[in-house]
Amino acid sequence: MKLHSIFMATCAISFLAFISCKQIPNHTVQIDPLTFYPSSKPCVRWWWFATEIKKPDIRYQLDWLKQMNFGGVEIAWVYPLYRYQKMYAEKYNRHYPIDTTAQEWLSPEWAEMVTYAKSYAESIGLYCDFTFGSAWPVAGSNIDKAHSTQIYGDTTFRQTLTFAWTYPDTQWVINHLDSDAFNLFAEPVGIALKDALKGSTSALFTDSWEIKLNAKNKIWTPGFEDTFRQNFGYDIIPFMEAGLDSFPDVRYDYMLQLDDFVTNGFYKPYVKKCKELGAWSRVQCLGAPADVMTTYSLVDIPETEAMLNNPNFSRIVSSSACLAFKRLVSSETFTCMYGFPATYLRQEQTADLKMVADALFAQGVNHHVYHGMPYNPQGSDTIDFFATTYFGPGGSLTPELPAFNTYMEKVSGILEKGKTYTDVAIYVPYEDAVMKGAYPPERQRVWVWGEYELRYVSPPKETEGYHPLWINRHFLEQAEFKNGKLNVGDASFSVLYIDVEYMDVRALQRVLEIAKQGLPVCLKRTTKQPGKNKSGDYTGLLAELTSLKNVSAQFQQVIHHAPLIEGDSLPDYWCRVEKDGTAYLFLAQALSKDLRYPVYSGQSLMKQSSFKDLTINFNGKKFKQKFEFKPYQSLMLKITPGGKLEFIDISFVPKDPVVRPKEEQKMYF
Repeated sequence: MKLHSIFMATCAISFLAFISCKQIPNHTVQIDPLTFYPSSKPCVRWWWFATEIKKPDIRYQLDWLKQMNFGGVEIAWVYPLYRYQKMYAEKYNRHYPIDTTAQEWLSPEWAEMVTYAKSYAESIGLYCDFTFGSAWPVAGSNIDKAHSTQIYGDTTFRQTLTFAWTYPDTQWVINHLDSDAFNLFAEPVGIALKDALKGSTSALFTDSWEIKLNAKNKIWTPGFEDTFRQNFGYDIIPFMEAGLDSFPDVRYDYMLQLDDFVTNGFYKPYVKKCKELGAWSRVQCLGAPADVMTTYSLVDIPETEAMLNNPNFSRIVSSSACLAFKRLVSSETFTCMYGFPATYLRQEQTADLKMVADALFAQGVNHHVYHGMPYNPQGSDTIDFFATTYFGPGGSLTPELPAFNTYMEKVSGILEKGKTYTDVAIYVPYEDAVMKGAYPPERQRVWVWGEYELRYVSPPKETEGYHPLWINRHFLEQAEFKNGKLNVGDASFSVLYIDVEYMDVRALQRVLEIAKQGLPVCLKRTTKQPGKNKSGDYTGLLAELTSLKNVSAQFQQVIHHAPLIEGDSLPDYWCRVEKDGTAYLFLAQALSKDLRYPVYSGQSLMKQSSFKDLTINFNGKKFKQKFEFKPYQSLMLKITPGGKLEFIDISFVPKDPVVRPKEEQKMYF
């Protein structure tokens, strides 16, 4: 059934007949986290600059990573150093001449070094992942105008890859709405990586959505207008000409169609190609013009990012993972912690890193990819990547790194056990975000523009103790109400909590269905229907929903059990539960709560213990006590099936950090 039929229909049966343009089968294979990686040790992104890559240098750096207790690397191929001569000279007094010794991109010589790095990493017990292509976003030297990024009304526009290995030769960013464009890009890269992908399985990584078209609401592809007219029953062109910002309802329809194009034009082909190449897909979907909760469910390893994103965004990723049987949630961790770019580079402090890592653990992350380590020839330690925390032999972190990585390994390993604890599902405010449009200027940053990105959303305060997870329309449609719970993926929810201004008619219909079956629903306010063509049944559906006895605007009227954790000023936390009922509860140190980008150098400084009176309710048992959080320490609790509360030692005490002033940011690009 076409989309416009839904919006113009006046009977409920039309909603039931609707087939979502982004429907995904609910038959995802459950995969144990260790199927992907042999250990829970952190990984590091390893930047290979467009220079001559040599086997002795590869061995040297991989041996160093092994000594530092890393688990593996992700090789990312980036620009020749002279590309940013001005920045390196001005900020670091470093000068890089034009280098003509680099292996040619995707050449046999290049592939030989990549394959050697993979085989040597394996030989010393490290895994080796690869960025799919050079830098980010996805681009290729073979991308013609027809397969490049498209913008409505500008036939001359093409986006170049700023950080390409091939500079000054141009790599063109692909049209992410066109699967032919992705396949054109992927073919030569896949061929060049063929030998490197032999042996143990690697993941192929793609970064967050960094397409320059978002702010104009004019992302486009040939045939968009015809497909839109078929699905929605009206012509989008007049609104494109006038500007979608003036028509929120039309923008909503446009974003639904864009979501479908992005999903089928990029993310599904990406996952398919990875499987064809014998690789896992590890993907950051954040920033994509799509309902990313659904998009994240497509990939093998969903990945978040911090600190360019606040850690709270990671709950979007870990919620999607839980609802889709994905038990590994990775993070690009420590990106631009102190600001963009290169603030306090090589002056990073381990206590600050631990504060950020603990914030991510408390949002469901259980695998870390540090950002990162630059390729440096043996005997040299002068090469930097600008937008990062520095990991390398001469860095400020090196003395504490083995012990810190041991800490990261232990906590990650515990949070990989079993599956995420679930109780209350929160309807994600995606429709609200699309209807709002752009972020206010103070919330926009490099590559951060629209409310639909959901970068700043957090669960409502009154649900905090109930281990809330996000849910969207797609997962509501996949869910089954059984034995008094809403079950989807690894989740089993007792209550659905909705506090949004807008809700898609299909979501409302599904909420009504499961509420009629008995699911308690907290509906905080009367919702409105987004989209240009309104359904005449929306008001009636809403009235029927609110008339049900198990639906209330008061949360305490629909929740009939104690929260997992209660007390004043709760710490951020995360809980995993094994099959035998054993629970692991991570309570993050106080300074990890509600972190915002950027942190300042020394923000983690803690001179004395903090104490919290908390009550933990689990499996019919109540544990009430005062918990001590020693300086820099988070807590890991184990609750046995027999009802015993134990403390797991995860102590790691970093050096006291030096508090430095926030550095004024200066852009060099």
